[in-house]
Amino acid sequence: MKPSAVRELIRCSILAPAASRQRGNLKWRAVGIAFFTVSLALTACHSYHIDATIENRTGTDIQLLEVDYPSASFGVDRIAAGADYHYRFQIRGSGPLTLSYTTRDERQVHITGPNLFEQQEGQLQIILLPGAKADFVPNLSPHK
Repeated sequence: MKPSAVRELIRCSILAPAASRQRGNLKWRAVGIAFFTVSLALTACHSYHIDATIENRTGTDIQLLEVDYPSASFGVDRIAAGADYHYRFQIRGSGPLTLSYTTRDERQVHITGPNLFEQQEGQLQIILLPGAKADFVPNLSPHK
């Protein structure tokens, strides 16, 4: 056998187990990463949200709608008569939901809605009615 062939044979026999071990380590590393990713996804923190829909059934456009809820607020410049506005929010703390808007004749309307609590989630339908009234239809859990 030629000396170069002998050297190649020795090199392959020495490196082959190391290469095999390296492939095995990579496989277990990939399995470990996959397990960690799945575990993280299953145990990740749950984020509580409320999907609000505001329906303008006043018969006229409204302006400067503002909805205040515990720790924050949201709003919109204008909602046309018959239109809906959707907003998703998260509650920190607890307290009443209040809303205000301006009518076409520049009158300010203020309405107090239900109490909301931290970690509630679900849907909240707010139906704005003629005569500065509103119906609140909460479908929230946990119920307090």
